[in-house]
Parts: sequence; C-alpha cells; structure tokens
Amino acid sequence: MNPVNKAGMHNPSNRDLLSSCVHCGFCLEVCPTYQLTGDENNSPRGRLRLWKEEAAGDLPVDAWTDFYTSECVGCLACEPACPANVPYGLILNQVRSQHVAAGRNRPSLQTRVGDYLARRGRLFDISMMPLRLLRRYDWLKHRKLFPGKPAVVLSTAKYAEELMKKRQPTGPRVGLFTGCLMESVFREINFATVRVLIENNYQVVVPTDQGCCGAFQHHTGLGNTDELDRQNRQAFAMDDVDVVLTNSSGCGLALTKAIAATKPVRDVIDFLNDKGLVSRDRVIGDAKMYIDLPCHLVHGQKIDRIAERVFDATGYRWELAPMAYDCCGAGGTYQFDKPENAAKILQRKSEFLCDAPGDPIYLVTTNHVCMMQWNSVARSIAGGRSIRVRHLIQMLDPGEE
Repeated sequence: MNPVNKAGMHNPSNRDLLSSCVHCGFCLEVCPTYQLTGDENNSPRGRLRLWKEEAAGDLPVDAWTDFYTSECVGCLACEPACPANVPYGLILNQVRSQHVAAGRNRPSLQTRVGDYLARRGRLFDISMMPLRLLRRYDWLKHRKLFPGKPAVVLSTAKYAEELMKKRQPTGPRVGLFTGCLMESVFREINFATVRVLIENNYQVVVPTDQGCCGAFQHHTGLGNTDELDRQNRQAFAMDDVDVVLTNSSGCGLALTKAIAATKPVRDVIDFLNDKGLVSRDRVIGDAKMYIDLPCHLVHGQKIDRIAERVFDATGYRWELAPMAYDCCGAGGTYQFDKPENAAKILQRKSEFLCDAPGDPIYLVTTNHVCMMQWNSVARSIAGGRSIRVRHLIQMLDPGEE
C-alpha cells in the first residue's frame, strides 16, 4: 500500500477538508493538549498539517503522526474558535477510523471488548449486573466510580412504564435515550431523569429496541456506526413522540448526527430550561453547587447558554466552576487511554476545589463520562471536605418512588 492510501486521506473530498485550515492559530489558545505541551504538532492546526501532508504524499506514514493523532482529546473546542469553520471533529473521526483500519492504531483489548458489548445492548446490560450490584451497596471503591444506587435488575424502560401508570402525566410525549454505559452501569441517573420529566408532566417513552449512540466508536475509531444509527432511527420513529431527550452530552452529539433528520434530539437540561420546571424548596445550609459544562454539549452540540432556570430550580446556591468551558480531560475513553494527560488537564480545572466555599460542595455536570473524570480527583483534593460529584438532573430529582 502506498503512503497516500495507507494514510487514509487519499479521497479528493477528504483532501479538500484538510485544506480548509487557514493556519490562523486561534485553535492553539483553546486546545488542551497544546496548552499542556506547547508542541505545535499537538494542536488542531498541527494535526491537520500532518494529515494533509500524508494525504498529498509529501510526508511518509510515520509513527509521530500516529502519536499526535492519539494525543487529541476530541473536545472540539477548536471548532467554535475557528474562523474558517474547519469541521475538525468530522476529520478526526475519519482519521481515527482509517488509522485503526490500516493497523496504525491498535485499540486495547479492553476497548475492543467495550465496542463488542456496546453493539449488543442486552449482553452489555447482563455483563454489567455485578457492577451495578457492587455500586448499589457501595462494595466497590474505585476512583472513577462515583457513588450511586442503580437498580440491579429493573430497567429504565420498565421503571418509566410503571411510574407512568402511577402518576399518569398528561403533557407532551418525549422519547428518552438511555445509552449503553449509562444504562448498564449508572442507571440511577436514567431513573432520576424519568422522575424529573414525569414530575413536570411529560409522558416518557423508553424504546426497548434502542442501541448504542455510536460515540464510543467515534472516540476509538472502531468501525462505522451505520447499523447503530439505523437501529436508533427505527426505535424512535414514533409519530406521537415530539422529541428525543438525552442526559449525556456525548450521546446527544452522536445521536443528533444519527437521527436528527427524522426526529429532533435535545439535551434534557436545555429542553427543561426552555419549558420551565418544578423548583425544589430545600433547606441546604452552606451547600453550594459548582457547574462544569461538558465539551460535547458546548462545543459539539453548540449549546453554550447558561441554563439558569434549571440551576435555580435545584434550590442550591450555584455558580459556574472556574474554567467551566474548558475540557476536563475525560474525552470518552481518553481518560483511560491517556491517563497522565487526562490527569494534568483536569488538575488546573480542579484546583479551586481545595478552598472553594461550601459545605458540602457539589461538582455538577451533565455527562457521566465527565463525572467519572471528576470523581478521580474528588477524594484526593478534598482534604477532609465533602465533595460530591453529581449529574445536574440528580439535583432536580424529587426522590425515589
């Protein structure tokens, strides 16, 4: 295979994408890996140059290109900063897939097993049952596993059906995307989402034949997601469902690309902020909530407004965390594939927790993968203080029923 073909960007339309960068350098100021290393090649502009030169045959296939490609978190902060509107995320996903297909990047066994399970939702759910059990009874301590009490057997679909019968909401019908990792490991967040929506008079429909959104595959380059996209389009093709809601920003971005042509996809927090919601009336003492904004919500889905009505409705004092718009280093599987980089990226963002006012402190975000990343520092940085990592929907939760 010649260098251009092996590089994977030999298609003329792909080369046109790579040529769209005007080398202004605006992306350098927002790129977490460039800020970490100061290395031009470790920036969107640098990666685009490497990929373009390979595609043109001016640069031989090289391990350094593979390395700098793998260093990218995929936070997409470069896209809104780019005056030329370079579709960096699209290009990155293409290159990742091409590198895996060409054998230039060999995902770990753990990653390949994750891909296999994600494409088989029922098997994923069954295989993760022991982990749900361990989390429910707090029998497993792991820095990435934030506390929670997921149902071990009862699914979100069944729970929503039962609660709908009990409460009988009369408002608009909404579809809820449950996700693969969220449903299999962090199911309590889905249950909280169902409770909040039904409390606010929404009829919640949870299709049992939905599948993985494809975000995992985009992060890892492990094959196309055409079948997953078809499965989700079919699952949510219901005439009486007005919108599909997601409670994970990564899933929301992937699902938007997959099914938005047939059904609108909304982040549940952004949706509730538009519609209004029941407010909590809490006695909260000195508790304070610091909100971090996931990259795939702000940069990917382009939802950068502050959901003040939702934040206020929690009943907690709140403010945006310092550097709330910056990447936390989670990057899907990035925190596992590049743990040192991920830890350094989060270090600057998390330093404020050492002396931030509040007791307890809630570090709140809207993506379970970001929650895993934040939980990795919550205990070590707490210094005896109570720092709790939560999903924002949990802060609105009326409580178990």
